[in-house]
Amino acid sequence: MYVVYLTYFRPVEEVEALLEPHIQWLDRYFDADVFIAAGRKDPRTGGMVLVKDIDRARLDTILAEDPFVAVANYDVTKINVTRAAEAFAALKGI
Repeated sequence: MYVVYLTYFRPVEEVEALLEPHIQWLDRYFDADVFIAAGRKDPRTGGMVLVKDIDRARLDTILAEDPFVAVANYDVTKINVTRAAEAFAALKGI
């Protein structure tokens, strides 16, 4: 699985202007069973997306489609989950 951290490099007003198309992008990949979870950082300096273990080139293509590419930098880390609390056991091997 991948953890993708977004960090805004533009003012939050510019982020807000792209929020609806960003949510539509998130919905498309949740519906495609690619994204596992997503949310805002607190304080609101960016966000995070958990992504299933897909080909990295495909992930890069998906990230390039995000409207937030105009306002955020992306830091992608591949994680191999080997242990999880029972409530998150389904994440092992994703």
